[in-house]
Amino acid sequence: MDREFIAERQKGLQNYLNVITTNHILSNCELVKKFLDPNNYSANYTEIALQHVSMFFRSEPKWEVVEPLKDIGWRIRKKYFLMKIKNQPKERLVLSWADLGPDKYLSDKDFQCLIKLLPSCLHPYIYRVTFATANESSALLIRMFNEKGTLKDLIYKAKPKDPFLKKYCNPKKVQGLELQQIKTYGRQVLEVLKFLHDKGFPYGHLHASNVMLDGDTCRLLDLENSLLGLPSFYRSYFSQFRKINTLESVDVHCFGHLLYEMTYGRPPDSVPVDSFPPAPSMAVVAVLESTLSCEACKNGMPTVSRLLQMPLFSDVLLTTSEKPQFKIPTKLKEALRIAKECIEKRLIEEQKQIHQHRRLTRAQSHHGSEEERKRRKILARKKSKRSAVENNEEHSAKYSNSNNSGSGASSPLTSPSSPTPPSTAEHAPF
Repeated sequence: MDREFIAERQKGLQNYLNVITTNHILSNCELVKKFLDPNNYSANYTEIALQHVSMFFRSEPKWEVVEPLKDIGWRIRKKYFLMKIKNQPKERLVLSWADLGPDKYLSDKDFQCLIKLLPSCLHPYIYRVTFATANESSALLIRMFNEKGTLKDLIYKAKPKDPFLKKYCNPKKVQGLELQQIKTYGRQVLEVLKFLHDKGFPYGHLHASNVMLDGDTCRLLDLENSLLGLPSFYRSYFSQFRKINTLESVDVHCFGHLLYEMTYGRPPDSVPVDSFPPAPSMAVVAVLESTLSCEACKNGMPTVSRLLQMPLFSDVLLTTSEKPQFKIPTKLKEALRIAKECIEKRLIEEQKQIHQHRRLTRAQSHHGSEEERKRRKILARKKSKRSAVENNEEHSAKYSNSNNSGSGASSPLTSPSSPTPPSTAEHAPF
C-alpha cells in the first residue's frame, strides 16, 4: 500500500483505459461497457433476446433455431441466431433481434408498419429481407445466411460466424482491395444511398459490416436500424463536427470511412485525416479528402450526387437489370420526415454540447498550464508595481495640495492651524 506505488499504478491503469477507450471497436465492447458503467449495462441481453424470439416462434411455428451466433455483431443489444425452415432443412437464414434506441421517434403504429414494409423493398444493392415483424419495444428480421459474409469479412479475410472482436480487432494481414473492386463497390454503395435519399428514407448506418457481398455485388444491410433509433457505428466520429448535421451528410462521411477501409485494409487511426498514405489512384485520394480531411470535416460534406460525378466512380458501368421497388405510403413518408428531423435535432444538440465541453476543457487546460501560471504571476507583479507607483504619485499630489491650501503656507505641520493629513487607512498599499 505504498503511496508512491499506488500513484504509479493508478497512472498506469489510466493509460491502459485510455488506450482501450480510444480504440473504436474495443470501446464498444460489452465487457468494457460493463466495467466502466455497471449500472447501465447489467442486463443479460442474450436472455432478453431469447424471450422475444421464443414468443415469436409461438405464432410462427415454421421457423426453427439452429444455433445462436454469439457476438458476431458490435451492438450489445442486437442478437443473431442461425435459422432454418422446417420443411427446407438445408437452407440457412439469419434472424436478428434488436430493441429500441435513443433516436426512435416514430409512433408505435408507424414503426411497426414501416418494419413490415421492409420485405417489399427490392433493389439490386439492398440485401433482401425475407421476413420482418415488430412490437412496441423491438424488431425481429430474417434474411438469408450468406457464407461469404460482408465486405468487412472480405477486407479482413474473416469467417462470418466468428465473434466481432476476433474478426476485426487485430487482423493478421492488412491489405486493401484492388482498384477495380474499390471503384465498383463504391459506385454500388453510392447508388443505393442516392436511392434511399431520394425516397426520404433515413439510413445513417453505413460501414463495411453492413454491406453484404453477393458475388461482385454489394448489398446494403440493416435498413431497420434508423427506424429502431439505434446509434450509428461512427457516431463518436461525426458528432465531433458541427457541419455533419444531416443524415445525408452522415452517410457521405461514413462512406469516406468505408472507402478508406477498402483502400488501405484498415480504418483510419484518427479523423480528420491530415495526410493519406499512397493509394492505387489519385482519384481515390480525391474522394477521401472530400469526406475525411480537416477541410471537409470543418466545411461540410459533398452530396452523394457530387461523389458519383467524381472520376473514381463516373466511368463505372453497372450491369444490373433489376428495377428498384420500394413503395412508401404518403402518410408514412411524412412520419419518416418528422423522425429524420428529430434525429438530426438531437445530433446537433449533442454536437453543441461536445463543442462547449471542448472549449471549457481547452480553457481549463490553458489556465492550468505552467506557462500560463508564470505569465499570470509576471502580470500580477507588474500590476502590483504599477499600482504602487500610481498610489505613491496620488499620495504626493494630495500631500502637496494639503500644504498649499492651508491657513499659512509657512506654518509647521504640527501647527494647530494646519489641516489634518489623510488617514493611513487610505494608503494601505504603502
